[in-house]
Amino acid sequence: MRGIRHVAVAAAISAALAWSAAAGAADTPVKGGTLVVGSTQVARHLNGAVQSGIATAMPSTQLFASPVRFDADWKPHPYLAESWELSADGKTLTLHLRKDALFHDGKPVTSADVAFSIMAIKQNHPFQTMLAPVEKVEAPDPHTAVVHMSQPHPAILLAMSPALMPILPKHVYDDGQDLKSHRLNSTGVVGSGPFKLKEFKPGQEAVLERFDKFFLAGRPYLDRIVIKINPDATNLLIGLERGDIDVLPYMTDPTILRRAKDNPAITMTDRGYEGIGALSWVAFNTARKPLDDARVRQAIAYATDKKFIVRALNAGFAKPADGPIIGTSPFASADLPGYPLDLKKAVQLLEEAGYKEKDDGTRLSLTMDYMPGSDVQGKNVAEYLRSQLKKIGIAVQVRASPDFPTWAKRIASHDFDMTTDIVFNWGDPVIGVHRTYLSSNIRDIIWTNTQSYRNARVDELLEQAGRETDAAKRKALYAEFQKLVMTDLPIMFLTVIPYHTLATKRVHALPDGIWGLLSPLDETWVAQ
Repeated sequence: MRGIRHVAVAAAISAALAWSAAAGAADTPVKGGTLVVGSTQVARHLNGAVQSGIATAMPSTQLFASPVRFDADWKPHPYLAESWELSADGKTLTLHLRKDALFHDGKPVTSADVAFSIMAIKQNHPFQTMLAPVEKVEAPDPHTAVVHMSQPHPAILLAMSPALMPILPKHVYDDGQDLKSHRLNSTGVVGSGPFKLKEFKPGQEAVLERFDKFFLAGRPYLDRIVIKINPDATNLLIGLERGDIDVLPYMTDPTILRRAKDNPAITMTDRGYEGIGALSWVAFNTARKPLDDARVRQAIAYATDKKFIVRALNAGFAKPADGPIIGTSPFASADLPGYPLDLKKAVQLLEEAGYKEKDDGTRLSLTMDYMPGSDVQGKNVAEYLRSQLKKIGIAVQVRASPDFPTWAKRIASHDFDMTTDIVFNWGDPVIGVHRTYLSSNIRDIIWTNTQSYRNARVDELLEQAGRETDAAKRKALYAEFQKLVMTDLPIMFLTVIPYHTLATKRVHALPDGIWGLLSPLDETWVAQ
């Protein structure tokens, strides 16, 4: 995209935004109606500028507009930015904004809001690598924002996606309050997205209503979106079957997927999750004995039957994960060290590491945590590993957490041996992968380098890949990075999370770009 100017005309915008996963989406959209979305995810608040994760991103992408949006082919399309251009050296991105966009309070969206938002996200969002090269944003006129970077940033446009860069009104949020705890993150939220906030009951529901002055004429089609929260996915499925719920995204439980697959009244798709790139893994605390020894980590990997986890625990809906970069990414490498099931090799590695078999048959003891919220990817994996690792003399105590905050605090404070986890690639390695492996990102925050993993060459490779704009050269850098990580094994990769979206057949034109339901639902409609 270097040196190329992107100019959007009305017809191009209309065509570019015509994304659909529903069979009848080619029919004439019907205005009105309510879309009820069921979710197990509990959002603390609704401001995606300071919070990662799908719980916040689903409502945030409806309330706030972003500079660009993406289709199923990873191509950016105009949203708040009508066009953009990247300088020849890759260090300056100029955004040309729409002139008709309004915030929900009637104030116009200007370049000052874009500048404020980008720097606020850089300062407050947990993805520190996402905007790290950004030094400042200038606003030479109300509809031009110029992003200055210290180095080329190959992921800068992906970072401007709906789930990652909500544009906030400066006149509302730049009031001296801590943005992370701002009172208008949950009540009285002001954005410029297709829907505005009607009501938010944490842990229960979020009610969003149509914004009549949304900048895309005639949209959104829906009058209302209701996001209903229920931690029991089976109860949500019953609601879908009964017609009380219209859409269930992020469904992974194999029992639910089998049941939905056999129901002709339900449509089911795994599209729309490419950008998220969700991986299930077991993280090791490499700063704590005995897991500071790579041979012990490798022994655990050789003792783990990944095929069993895919086939038995996930009923075949999942796919094996073979490295830190998801296989659908253009930067994934197939030539990586593997750890097929080999109990003899596992025992040999433990012997080499000095862990001899004791009279009771054990060699060492470890504690296994698991992330609450998904028995299949969490508790069931932990229980399986307790049984499996016993075969090589590792006694595993499974430690449950009563809720997500308790688990997150334990992992963030590095108070663990091993833990299951679900972590997203977030489109580009710079955004979602680097954070897990950079030694500079060993922090007391969940979903950073809580493994305390250190490898100077990995740091160097990621630093180079984070500023390299040539795709082939980036791929080569990431190939070496992946080999090192798979040798050091600070993480044992298990599966690609089998996310699916289930919907009743009254729902049309759900977004099926790389971000799925983390995209605006301005084109979605329901048959009356």
